[in-house]
Amino acid sequence: MNREEKQEVVLSLQEKMQEYGNFYIADTSGLTVEKINAIRRKCFESGIEMKVAKNTLIRKAVEGLEGDSSELFQSLKGSSSILFSKTGNAPAKLIKALRKGSDKPLLKAAYIDTAIFIGDNQLDNLVSLKSREELIGDIIGLLQSPAKNVVSALKSGGSTIAGLVKTLQER
Repeated sequence: MNREEKQEVVLSLQEKMQEYGNFYIADTSGLTVEKINAIRRKCFESGIEMKVAKNTLIRKAVEGLEGDSSELFQSLKGSSSILFSKTGNAPAKLIKALRKGSDKPLLKAAYIDTAIFIGDNQLDNLVSLKSREELIGDIIGLLQSPAKNVVSALKSGGSTIAGLVKTLQER
């Protein structure tokens, strides 16, 4: 691979990192070609894009990110695959589902909206993360519930008051 090709790979990775905003670095070493292809198929079905690149090229792409992303560098050892996703927890759920049959793939690191998670022990935390849309839905639900309570109290109270006024009028 010559210098221009390496530069193209780095630029492509940087574009994906900026486009998706979330990416996971996973260790898929030791897996057969059949299992890797199965993982790629499941990634495609889940809306996750999977790329394999050299660690030095990944490092150069990560250096272009906003903020201090040097924590990710320690995880760039051995074979690395990058999983890009629009939702922060989709790759974590996929990795967890894939590990039911074996201990691979391992999570090396995750970058989610400028937050960095290092190590396979973070997988359960990442699975339980809510997406941005889920959080917005929860907030809207919380904001609507007091208003709904007030409206329903006014409606029920209104019929009671109307009944009292009607009774008083008849007397």
